[in-house]
Amino acid sequence: MVVMGHVIGPFGVYGWIKVLPYTEYADGLMEYPSWWLSKGNNEWQEVRVVTGHSNGNTLNAQLKEYTDRTQVLKLKGMQIAIPRDQLPALPEEGECGYYWSDLIGNDVINLNNENLGKVAGLLETGANDVLCVRSIDKEKKEILIPFIEQVIVKVDLKLSRIIVDWGIDY
Repeated sequence: MVVMGHVIGPFGVYGWIKVLPYTEYADGLMEYPSWWLSKGNNEWQEVRVVTGHSNGNTLNAQLKEYTDRTQVLKLKGMQIAIPRDQLPALPEEGECGYYWSDLIGNDVINLNNENLGKVAGLLETGANDVLCVRSIDKEKKEILIPFIEQVIVKVDLKLSRIIVDWGIDY
């Protein structure tokens, strides 16, 4: 499963949900007739999408299995995923041959072979994407690293690491 967003909460009173998608375009999730929901415990429940529309950077959707606000309140915070085999084929590795979810949990190592931490998530800023790296030191601080060609030296999914041109004290 590839996590593609999460449920923010109910939208209206007729069982619609408000979704924060992790897709490039807010309505990208609407391309899939079924979504899989989980509380983050790897137990997935399939739901069918009836209709939906984007609302800025969020998505409002109606699911066939839910018809009122009380029912969808239970979905708040749930992850939304799509089976990997239903996603578009990726280009070869080296040409952005991965999804964001493939990067989460990877070690981030700089050119001095210093471990900066693990990728906790990514942000889309408009100018460029940003790696959110949780440091491995006692402070557990978050390091934000621009995901741009000048900084990202190599993404090695086989070794679960990303090599960056970034100082440990930036």
